[in-house]
Amino acid sequence: MKEPLISTHQLHCRYGALEILKDLDLDIPEGSIYGFLGPNGAGKTTTIRLLLGLLKPTAGTIRLFGMELERNRVQVLQRVGALIETPSLYRHLSGRDNLEVMRRMLGLKKSRIDEVLEIVRLRQDAHRPVKQYSLGMCQRLGIALALLPDPELLILDEPTNGLDPSGIREMRELLKDLNQEHGKTIFLSSHLLSEMEKTVTHVGILHQGQLRFQGRIQELQKATQQARTVEVEVGNVLLAKEILLYLGHAVETLDNQRLRVAVQEKEEAAALNQFLVEGGVAVYNLAFSAQSLEEVFLSMTELPAFDSSASLHLQPFLQA
Repeated sequence: MKEPLISTHQLHCRYGALEILKDLDLDIPEGSIYGFLGPNGAGKTTTIRLLLGLLKPTAGTIRLFGMELERNRVQVLQRVGALIETPSLYRHLSGRDNLEVMRRMLGLKKSRIDEVLEIVRLRQDAHRPVKQYSLGMCQRLGIALALLPDPELLILDEPTNGLDPSGIREMRELLKDLNQEHGKTIFLSSHLLSEMEKTVTHVGILHQGQLRFQGRIQELQKATQQARTVEVEVGNVLLAKEILLYLGHAVETLDNQRLRVAVQEKEEAAALNQFLVEGGVAVYNLAFSAQSLEEVFLSMTELPAFDSSASLHLQPFLQA
């Protein structure tokens, strides 16, 4: 089996008494677009800083290109391009001149500037001062700077943050082009699930410093088909809840007449109705639904809303 391009093993990071990351085991395949998802404060940026050697882990190991980062830092980082948050640009200089400053520092050939401008689709605007650029153009220029040394791996922290819908679409197309046409492996963080679903091949979901899911995006999409609920409108919520909990279902109280019940199969709705009626509960309505991808994501990154056996509805994902 081919070794992942990026892998971490039992990675921990603490700031004083605050534990930011706990037992983080990442596996990013070569050639993938890996979306690192999680709410703000989950530990995404800390993870990126660790991968780039900007922070030292409290415990655990980091390997890139099959080499331990701590022992081969210079050799590893020569093969990595990164954009963390907002790019640092000389706003009074043109886009081309910003690239020229970096090119001279790196000792690269002049023709590389035109190559990266073409890749990020900024060639026509390269002569304009950066202060006239939109936020999306600044982000693309930041990626151009990261691409100058022709890295094998791109690490991007929230590259679509603050962009309008047009800028988000342009960034999505650029990332796919970099991956499919230029052979770049891309690791990007985001809190925007809907956009990542359209962009990435693999996904990791981080919550409070712990990895809640990792795998292909298709596996997460498949999980939505396994995450089903039934909303039940009843005459006696307390009795209905007691019966359903006794039967081993995860139950959430919606109001004084409605419950939401986690089920595995659609056919369970009929059985629920039968058990409730036999238990002396009047059932007025049952509505079956599969969870959306967003609901599955939220169920992994929010405190559980279900009572007692609530964690049951997460098992398909935690075992993936």
